Parts: sequence; structure tokens; C-alpha cells
Amino acid sequence: MKVKVISVLEDNYMYLVIEESTRDAIAVDAAVPKRLLEIIRKEDVVLRAILTTHHHWDHARGNEELARLFPGLRVYGADERIGALTHRVTHGQELTFGAIRVRCLFTPCHTSGHMCYFMWEDGCPDAPALFSGDTLFVGGCGKFFEGTAEQMYINLTQVLGTLPKETKVFCGHECTVRNLKFALKAEPENEMVKKKLAWAKQRDDEDLPTVPSTLQEEFLYNPFLRVTEEALQKFTGKTEPVEVLRSLRSEKDNFKKPKERPNPQAVLAFDWGLFSPFLEKK
Repeated sequence: MKVKVISVLEDNYMYLVIEESTRDAIAVDAAVPKRLLEIIRKEDVVLRAILTTHHHWDHARGNEELARLFPGLRVYGADERIGALTHRVTHGQELTFGAIRVRCLFTPCHTSGHMCYFMWEDGCPDAPALFSGDTLFVGGCGKFFEGTAEQMYINLTQVLGTLPKETKVFCGHECTVRNLKFALKAEPENEMVKKKLAWAKQRDDEDLPTVPSTLQEEFLYNPFLRVTEEALQKFTGKTEPVEVLRSLRSEKDNFKKPKERPNPQAVLAFDWGLFSPFLEKK
């Protein structure tokens, strides 16, 4: 099983999972058909199915076009709002694509129909993969657009958090640096946060992805998986895990990146009045 990480739009990821013995492939969150088709041609594979985590346009907008281009293409998801949906899946349902096995994990909160996909090959020594959409990010979690803190707590602790610790996490967005800056604010003494943030900044400078992480790593630096830690309870002023999670999400929603220092030349231009003609009221 080979996973191609494909960067699209502003900070989205879509994925192409290739069954290497048959050269069949499965797409996850096929948002940009043109880019996906380029990878399919380059890898010389046949697209058999799309797994869609949720209905938002930046994860599902390519489904209709791909369904037209590939008659008989199967489109899986848990929400009727997903375009070109052919197979509605339920929690715990298992799918098979050649040697690739997929378990559907229902994680409502970011949207009411959000589904994650846990993927592995029987008898393969490689670690399994989790395609977590906008539920679990590297160093963070998704916004609670259509759900509650109680739901996200179950998602993170009981549904995803109990998967094998070596599971590779492939999330829906590249927001690791921003997430870890918040994690450092919430837990300033956490050395793992500092190390991961430095690494993520380096990756960002080199325009390289920070996925995948592993579930084991996430428990060391992701504040949303660490709600029973004393430092995070102190930061939120809460002790009950769901309330810690609720408070963390609220704090993260209001978290602002440090303002960049203004360009010195622009400051001089203002001082010299060069912008005055443009700023005067008519």
C-alpha cells in the first residue's frame, strides 16, 4: 500500500492510495480532479473509488467530475450532502480493495456526517494509516461546526485514540505550525511541542508536508489529546476532560498568529507622507 500525499488549494491535502500488486487506486477527499488525474497518469494506476470524509467543498468538490470521467466509480461517504455519493457507509463498516482493508470510523462534530477511514493490509509489516479529514490534525483538531465538545471528546479518545499507536495520521489540512504555536501557548513547558514546532517550521520553509505523524506522537504534543494533563487543566481553568476540550477549542478559535512587523520602507513612506494623497477623504 502506497500513499501519495497531494497538496491542493491553499492548505488542503488529498490522497491517492495505491494497491501496488494490482495498480488499482483509491482517492481520499478528491477536491481537485485535474491534479488527481495528473498523479493517476504519472503513477499509471486505475482509480476504483473515492473515500470522502465530509461534504465541504474543499474535500468533495471533485467527485462529480471524476464520476463522469470514470463510469462505475464508487464514491463512499456518510453524508447525503456529498456529491456523486454511491455508497453511504456506517460506523465500523469494512471495505475491501484488493489487499487493502478499510474500516469506516464515524466522527461527527466538524460536520454531522464526518467519517474517518482506517486503512491497512493483512500480513503487511507497514503501519496502518488513518485518513482523519478535519477531525484530527497534526497538533490539533477540527472546528465544531455541526457538533459538540462531547462528540469530539468521544471521537478523539474512544474512536481514534484507541487505534494502534503506530498508526500514521494523514489529515485534511496543512496547519501544523499554527496548531503547534497554540499548543506551545497552552503548554509552554512541553519539550515535545517545542521540538515538533521547530521541525514543522523547517518543513514549512522547505515547502514540504508535515504529514503523516503517528498517533503515538500526537499524544505527546497535541493538546486536544492531552486534556487530562495538569498543565492544560491549569491553562483552561477546567478539570473535567470535556470542559477542558471545550475551552481549548474556544481558545484556539480566538488564537491569533503574532503580528508581523511592518515593512520599514512602508513605515518611512507613511512618515514622509507619500500615502497622504490616497488617504485624504474626497
